[in-house]
Amino acid sequence: MRIALPAHIDAHAFAECDPAIPLGRLDGRTMGTTWSLRFASPHGTDDAAIRAAVERRLERILAEMSHWEAESLLCRFNRAEEASWTLLPPDFAAVIETALTVAEASGGAFDPAIGHLVDLWGYGPPGPCPAPDADRLAAARAVSGWSRLAWDAANRRLRQPGGLALDFSGIAKGYAVDAVADLLREMGLRHVLVEIGGELVGRGVRPDGEPWWVDLETPPGNACARPLRLALHGIAVATSGTYRRGEHTIDPRSGRPTENGLVSVSVVAASAMLADAWASALTVLGPVAGPRLAAERGLAARFVTAQTETLSPALHAMLAD
Repeated sequence: MRIALPAHIDAHAFAECDPAIPLGRLDGRTMGTTWSLRFASPHGTDDAAIRAAVERRLERILAEMSHWEAESLLCRFNRAEEASWTLLPPDFAAVIETALTVAEASGGAFDPAIGHLVDLWGYGPPGPCPAPDADRLAAARAVSGWSRLAWDAANRRLRQPGGLALDFSGIAKGYAVDAVADLLREMGLRHVLVEIGGELVGRGVRPDGEPWWVDLETPPGNACARPLRLALHGIAVATSGTYRRGEHTIDPRSGRPTENGLVSVSVVAASAMLADAWASALTVLGPVAGPRLAAERGLAARFVTAQTETLSPALHAMLAD
């Protein structure tokens, strides 16, 4: 078993360890998937209050960013008039700012403005549909693309250029993971593992002093991808892959689902939002350009095809001797 460790260890976190503190567990559903919490649960911790607070937090995020709720802020922006500006609340603003940063850094391999393409290929609210013809694909591409957006960061305003549809499916879960971890910290819980749909962040340590150990899933049928265990201590991990749901990731540059041989990409980052967005981008870039960009930008990433496994230099440097 290979083990990957974070570069920074918080000594104060270990000073607070107490094996007598029980490990709390809560689970639920959100964003069409499941959420789960594991946390050091000192005497007096109110699980019911934690659950209610987490569910309220997730509901607020969905009310802003859901591609499926017609009255979400995202869907209302998608219906906004051409050249109109929308004032964004802090959550939405944080996501669009990071999304646009990753879009530019990845050369458009990640793009939060491909909602029409997502729907066209049957991955959005309209549901499954036949593959689009060339004319429909060209029409959807013409009104898509992050570069059409104007973002006024100082005033938290986003401009609708006309007909553009946002889709945050490649970043919203990661943001929600970070937001829940931040909420728990505000409630006095500093030692937590938060997971939503396979995206995770670990903060602090377990009551017994162990980090939050997470095993990266190895796609079936690959004999080259050896087991890899991560110590999620102040870091996050997200995985994008085709081995569960098939080719569901759209290449924003072509408007078509990716077919580049990658079956899984995992990214370790300081936040789950960044890990989520970069996992999507690197999946689109493929087994050659993806590792090259990860190396250039110092991203800790694992790439798996049906026959190969590649670790970026940053992830390789995390491996324990």
